[in-house]
Amino acid sequence: MTVDRLINVLAAVTLIEMMATIGLGVTLSDVLRVSRNWGLVARAVLANYILVPAAAVGLLLLFRATPMVAVGLLVAAVCPGAPYGPPFTAMAKGNVPVSVGLMVILAGSSAIIAPLLLQFLLPLMAGDTPLKINVVKMVGTLLGAQLLPLCVGLLVRHQHPSLADRLKRQAGMLSALLNLFLLAAILFVQFRALAEIRLVGYVGMLSLLLLTMLAGGLAGGRTSENRKGLVITTAVRNVGVGLVIVTGSFPGSEAITSIPFMHCSRRLSCYWSPWCGVDSRRQNSYQ
Repeated sequence: MTVDRLINVLAAVTLIEMMATIGLGVTLSDVLRVSRNWGLVARAVLANYILVPAAAVGLLLLFRATPMVAVGLLVAAVCPGAPYGPPFTAMAKGNVPVSVGLMVILAGSSAIIAPLLLQFLLPLMAGDTPLKINVVKMVGTLLGAQLLPLCVGLLVRHQHPSLADRLKRQAGMLSALLNLFLLAAILFVQFRALAEIRLVGYVGMLSLLLLTMLAGGLAGGRTSENRKGLVITTAVRNVGVGLVIVTGSFPGSEAITSIPFMHCSRRLSCYWSPWCGVDSRRQNSYQ
């Protein structure tokens, strides 16, 4: 098995485990309560599937990014619903149930919407480089690796809550280990490509981070707690889904390095964002 293939398999396993873990910690009532709030869901869709991808395209055109770097940023831009949203929302004293519901809705919908958006957006950044994904194959992969384990976790939580409580802690630890191992493997294999990214590339990534937070803030509504939840949910993209897409469609490319960098930057951003209301002292109390 090649290294690229190994990373692809590891990314898929990590995504499956993460989605099952999310389902184990979420009740159907949380998801249904948020789904009934059509205005909030519509604003979340607007921020995550329209404003953020549009901002990404604008920045990539402005900074004239290379095609593979553009792939990484576009994939990150179209993959919302990261499992880190609710914990950061709790740290920011936002509305955690809303964050949980939005996370599940966005994570589930991105299995279909993300490949469709990429089918439309990638040609804009391609130049002379052929940038294509197999939409049918990618949707099938994400449905199996993302939506199915999420539904299984939700079902276990609904029918056997005590069992879900027992499994969730071990699943959370395994998820953290898999993410750490996957990140280390990517950095080890792609270290040279990461080192060759120019300063303007990092500026572009950080600019996109700020714009995702702005998009969440603009769509967050009038309630402070809901706005915090939407800002964080929008800013923290789903690195697991992004890596499955990139490693499956563009293995061994520098696009892989962009997604972990964006992931780490977004996590750090929640410690100083004025919308999130979290500082380093509060962050330490949750460790």
